[in-house]
Amino acid sequence: MNIKKFANFALVMALSLGLTACGGNSNQAPAEDNKAATEAPAEEKAEESKEDSKEAESPAEEENKEETTNGETKKIAVLLYNGSDTYIASVRQQLEKLDEADDSIEFVFQDGQNNQGTQTDQINNVVAQGVDGILLNIVDISAAPTAMETIKAAGIPTIFFNRDMTESLTDEDLDNFFFVGTNAPEAGVMQGEILTELWNAGDMDRNGNGKLDYVMLNGGLDNPEAKARTEFSVKTLEENGVEVNEVAFQDAKWDTNQAKTAMDTWLQTSKDDIDAVIANNDGMAIGAISALQAVGMNTGSSDDNVVVVGVDATDPAVAEIDKGTMTGTVKQDAEGMAKALVDTIKNKFNGGNFKDTEGYDLGEDGKSFRIKYQKYTK
Repeated sequence: MNIKKFANFALVMALSLGLTACGGNSNQAPAEDNKAATEAPAEEKAEESKEDSKEAESPAEEENKEETTNGETKKIAVLLYNGSDTYIASVRQQLEKLDEADDSIEFVFQDGQNNQGTQTDQINNVVAQGVDGILLNIVDISAAPTAMETIKAAGIPTIFFNRDMTESLTDEDLDNFFFVGTNAPEAGVMQGEILTELWNAGDMDRNGNGKLDYVMLNGGLDNPEAKARTEFSVKTLEENGVEVNEVAFQDAKWDTNQAKTAMDTWLQTSKDDIDAVIANNDGMAIGAISALQAVGMNTGSSDDNVVVVGVDATDPAVAEIDKGTMTGTVKQDAEGMAKALVDTIKNKFNGGNFKDTEGYDLGEDGKSFRIKYQKYTK
């Protein structure tokens, strides 16, 4: 709970109790805090003035806030698969902004550190604590049914996000669970479109063999998003009449360092036969660029560039694109993802169904909202 919430709470308690002590009341502020409150009326008045100003500026928002939570602050556990993932970190930042602006919700973040055992313990802990809701970015998609079993017994409304586990969701589960993510093939299609346009411009065939020779940096062999991005990037090229040749493939597990290691190896064996790097995310694309720059390529001033495309439009990737060292990416909207999560969980708190949340179109599967991708190039 932030300071503003605590100050307002202490003030309300002081007024309602007539500034008298109530023995055994666990909600009463310590005596020193009450003393501080009486000794600093100017600060409280300033805080009240801020609140009055906020209400005057957006009464509709305040009314909606009270309606959504019936005057209570809902505690929501946000369980991340890996807090160091650049995209997931950006989603967290957007959620933190929404939390700060909305007194009706309070997020508690936990990092699974890409370890399902660690995250399973976290799930058990937040269930035992009795949180009001859970936003779950699961580490291992195959662990979703077990997680759902644990959470369902406690009756805690839960939205899975980012990592598509909808194959585990039945219609009966939708009273308790939902998914917010993206349409994974769409990212691959957009990567393929970026590459097709460049190939047709005649600037990519480094060895002159008439084929687009590519290396693929895959995020995870058992990950639906990774599989879809990999498949549809290449499929889109082929459907657009581009002859392709896979020089190498590596499951780099969304990791920048693993991608760099793979690219280092490929440059030793196939440096002149790589036209493009297709990465399932920007983190791996950045790793590939680091390896290319180590051999004097993709420096921004060099004409000997390999085309590199990623997914997410993270700040580091956008910076590389603006410098001319990376070709393009596909924006995965962190702000849109965070807003959809908050809107959907609050609608559930207010007595609605996940899938009936206003402003979002139900996915074809009937169990998800899908946030749109956008292409980003210089």
